[in-house]
Amino acid sequence: MKFGTKAIHAGVHPDPTTGAIMTPIYQTSTYVQRSPGDHKGFEYSRTHNPTRSQLQDALAALDNGKHGLAFATGMAAIDCIVKLLQPGDEVISTNDLYGGSYRLFTKVYQNYGIKFHFVPMHDMTAVEAAVTERTKLIWVETPTNPLLNVIDIAAASAVAKKAGALLVVDNTFSTPYLQTPLELGADMVMYSLTKYMAGHSDTVMGAVIVNDDELHQRLSFYQNACGGTPGPQDCFLVLRGLKTLHVRMQRHCENGRKVAEFLKAHPKVEKVYWPGFEDHPNHAIAAKQMRDFGGMISFVLKGDRQADAVACLEKFQLFSLAESLGGVESLSGHPATMTHASIPAEERRKAGLSDSLIRLSVGIEDADDLLEDLQQAIG
Repeated sequence: MKFGTKAIHAGVHPDPTTGAIMTPIYQTSTYVQRSPGDHKGFEYSRTHNPTRSQLQDALAALDNGKHGLAFATGMAAIDCIVKLLQPGDEVISTNDLYGGSYRLFTKVYQNYGIKFHFVPMHDMTAVEAAVTERTKLIWVETPTNPLLNVIDIAAASAVAKKAGALLVVDNTFSTPYLQTPLELGADMVMYSLTKYMAGHSDTVMGAVIVNDDELHQRLSFYQNACGGTPGPQDCFLVLRGLKTLHVRMQRHCENGRKVAEFLKAHPKVEKVYWPGFEDHPNHAIAAKQMRDFGGMISFVLKGDRQADAVACLEKFQLFSLAESLGGVESLSGHPATMTHASIPAEERRKAGLSDSLIRLSVGIEDADDLLEDLQQAIG
């Protein structure tokens, strides 16, 4: 079954009671049992809910995985994964990581005796050098947020296996439409479903996809025991969003290419970060492991002044200035003061994230209108 067909049909089925083609919103907290312990597979909605179960099956199918787990937020999904670790364990991750992930790692779990190493993971030798006998998890984000660095998933898998560590890939920017990390050797794929997967800026949710049965059991235990599960209304919204994921991603990619090429040719733009350019440091890897290059783009204006970046952001008419990404509407952001403000300024600059960097989430509007907006804002 090809991706577009799976997006619409896989993991879901008509309601057995009414024949409703859309998965119902099972807005219930508990379920009647025939006798103690004799039920229809559902006891309490923190543990299982029919709407969530169908969403989890659909998510697994899209990633060519076996098991899906949905969470109330992307951060709850990350939190569940880190709970697999013990004090004294070590994690290797990229030095241009999403700010929320960095905050959870350094401000929460570092206090519990877990050590985190942040290295430039687009250079796999830096990852290999950071491995110790205590390395238990390698956390990949590719393309990275917001510098759009590309990390070789297959190579990272080889390093993880040699170290006896688990490999997680945050696939939020790519979605399974553009890359399927489990097929490249990842043990877990993590998503902020809030972004492209839901796709309409109307819900917040996260997910983890795995193949290994034992790993799924461990994650399911924490999902239930710690309670970071989503409600059925949000699960319904993500299920609805998945049905158009393939057509939306096609348009995001088409518009992203046009915007990236426009910015690269603009005389007032100093640098554009987008993995589709042949001069991108890891373009060859992106071309190998991705099916297209996505709609996320970052750029810096000439002079590299924060005041100029802020002025540009304030002039946008279609690229709304807001947190998040991946919706049908185009969004703009200033990572240094928004999504990545929790990372110390010195660490941001060491990773190459300047205070004047602008991040764009290119939507599915008419591309000509987006280019006009960029022209009037940049000047």
